Amino acid sequence: MREKLIVALDVPNLATAERLVDRLADFVGAFKVGKELFVAEGPDVLRAIAERGSRVFLDLKFHDIPNTVARAVGAAAAQGVWMLNVHASGGPAMLQAARSAAENVALVKNRERTIVIGVTVLTSLDAADLAAVGLAGKPDEAALRLAELAHANGLDGVVASAQEAAAIKKACGSDFLIVAPGIRPAAAELGDQKRVMTPSKAIAAGADYLVVGRPITQAPLPEAAAEAIVEEMEAAARGVA
Repeated sequence: MREKLIVALDVPNLATAERLVDRLADFVGAFKVGKELFVAEGPDVLRAIAERGSRVFLDLKFHDIPNTVARAVGAAAAQGVWMLNVHASGGPAMLQAARSAAENVALVKNRERTIVIGVTVLTSLDAADLAAVGLAGKPDEAALRLAELAHANGLDGVVASAQEAAAIKKACGSDFLIVAPGIRPAAAELGDQKRVMTPSKAIAAGADYLVVGRPITQAPLPEAAAEAIVEEMEAAARGVA
């Protein structure tokens, strides 16, 4: 279960990120680099994490015309990132271009292909938010539609709330990865998340990877917080088995 826990490095600078990686590398499976940190530090942060022997989930949510996304995915894959995401709502051509770009880099570099997943519906959105941008229906319905689109166009999985995990697995198969943000231990504050789930319930629902940020990075003892979450995940996995 340790390999299935991804810590979100939603921090402002490289120095803070390096301190967290140094403390947590032995307790978690990967680190997520998002927009704030990447804009502040650029590819240097990817290299710093890789040099410490840890995997990187590059969370930049690419969404553009197919050629632009393909070039961005290729550049990220060339940096050796383990996993990255694009918006599933970018459409079939964009999704196919992203997958092809990752495959091309893997062939040229003769190494394992970067995992490419699609973003479905952000966990900060609810039905009212979707309606405000002209999307009818419930978040779980939209997430399932986008997951099926991502699956049909060659992506490895999706970013989705664990609340949608069971339905997505049923529609797209057990090998289709689900990376679940919005994970909050029972006692943690929700912050800006609306569709959340505890680590144990997320694993029981079928999530493959859990993304956790503030409950770990802002804890007095981040290592202990990560260990507690992994233990909860392991207990849930035993229950599922």
